[in-house]
Amino acid sequence: MVRLQEIRTNEVAVDPPAATDAGLVFIGRIRTPWTSRLECPRQGRQDGPTCRIEIFERWAPALSGIEAFERLEVLYWLDQSRRDLVLQSPANDGSVRGTFALRSPVRPNPIGTSLVTLIGVEGSSVLVRGLDCLDGTPLIDLKPDRCLFTPIASPQQGDFEVGDA
Repeated sequence: MVRLQEIRTNEVAVDPPAATDAGLVFIGRIRTPWTSRLECPRQGRQDGPTCRIEIFERWAPALSGIEAFERLEVLYWLDQSRRDLVLQSPANDGSVRGTFALRSPVRPNPIGTSLVTLIGVEGSSVLVRGLDCLDGTPLIDLKPDRCLFTPIASPQQGDFEVGDA
């Protein structure tokens, strides 16, 4: 069950450090039917409701060509999420996992991501299906689905590979 601010058995919270400005700029707002975390789905569904991503006017020209893509990756700021848990009990059964081993919205930097289906573009708004965030959520970025791109070049000798250290 979704929770608001309680600490479950065996969960651990820390005092987060003071925020520093990373220069993050919100580029729009997301409009969804959900106004409470208690009603918001845990993960977006491609057959879910149509949601509207409203791009702020200064960023509207950046939408040029986006209609050529079927799927988009949406990055957003989970502005109503707590940021202090390092151990969480997602099933509320006493077992815990580290925050970085979960897709929980409770994170030190609450950045959410969704892979959505593009329905259409109306002016400076993008209509999509597959979101899982609250109405009014600040938009960080919008990108074509990275899986639609092929690598630019094959790995070369000396390139870093997973397992190298």
